[in-house]
Amino acid sequence: MSAFLALIGRDLKLAFRAGGEALTLVLFFVMVAVIVPFAIGPDRPQLSRLAPGIVWIAAFLSMLLGLDRLFRNDDEDGALTLLRHADLPLEAVVAAKVMAHWLVTALPLLLATPVLALLLSMSWTQWGQTVLALAIGTPALVSFGALGAAVTVGLRRGGLIAPVLILPLSIPVMIFGVGMTDPLAGGGATLFLIALSLVVTAFSPFAAALALRVAGE
Repeated sequence: MSAFLALIGRDLKLAFRAGGEALTLVLFFVMVAVIVPFAIGPDRPQLSRLAPGIVWIAAFLSMLLGLDRLFRNDDEDGALTLLRHADLPLEAVVAAKVMAHWLVTALPLLLATPVLALLLSMSWTQWGQTVLALAIGTPALVSFGALGAAVTVGLRRGGLIAPVLILPLSIPVMIFGVGMTDPLAGGGATLFLIALSLVVTAFSPFAAALALRVAGE
């Protein structure tokens, strides 16, 4: 357990030492919400109805920005080779890196959602439901991202290929996430989103670890 926590702390220190990544993601997240009203027009009721979907799309696109660095930096400096032969199972290594990546990429977006609520004319109830949906669904998005990053870690331009791989997998997460704000489908969508997020978060470390072993051979 100490090695698991130490690995999370290491990745957090590297992220903060690199500087600016979380701020870049948050700025991109807010910029999407600033640009969309110009495309939709000044109809505030329509903007409010579309707001949960806009927030989910902005969150997904923002989280893609930092995806390429999840395993690639460790692969390039040789740290990933050491982690493959460490006492800590590779599946636990992947789980620790996924958790650290969620803290660096998804948590800042959750904290920035009040800004988007103001820009997109969301009610407080709608904002609360959207934040809850993001808190439940973003671990699944990060887990899918880890799987895509692991599959493409040994490929040139893998950072361009990974989003293409994980986009079809992430669509159900966004559908159920937006559905949580629908009064007619909210309860069922919530249960499906919780189940999907738990299953993906539980099994993705094993699939990503297998992909990393294959890439290292």
